[in-house]
Amino acid sequence: MASHNELGKWGEETATIYLRQKGYTILERDWKSGHRDIDIIATINNTIVFVEVKTRKFNSLTSPIEAVNYQKLKNLKRSINHYVKSKRIDLEIRFDVITVSPTPSGKPEIEHIEDFPIM
Repeated sequence: MASHNELGKWGEETATIYLRQKGYTILERDWKSGHRDIDIIATINNTIVFVEVKTRKFNSLTSPIEAVNYQKLKNLKRSINHYVKSKRIDLEIRFDVITVSPTPSGKPEIEHIEDFPIM
């Protein structure tokens, strides 16, 4: 279990570095709304971006994007609504998914899906 948690933390850190390199400003990491959380909250071009990070081992049988299922999206939508209301956000908002997978070369494989449909 610890290695799974460590892989997830590595994925979130890798995604944070990736976003910073792309010009995003990181506002929050692991923001909690009750028992739900949002992995990364960032801004770019007057848009608040809520990011779900999914990390899988190289050559995993399931794609990281498959883990962003109906229940996960439902929880994320509630968390995002709570954040927007509690912080009185008056900017455009967007939901992105970033998948991170380690490769044998040691360089992570990153896929950034902007404006992922959240229902």
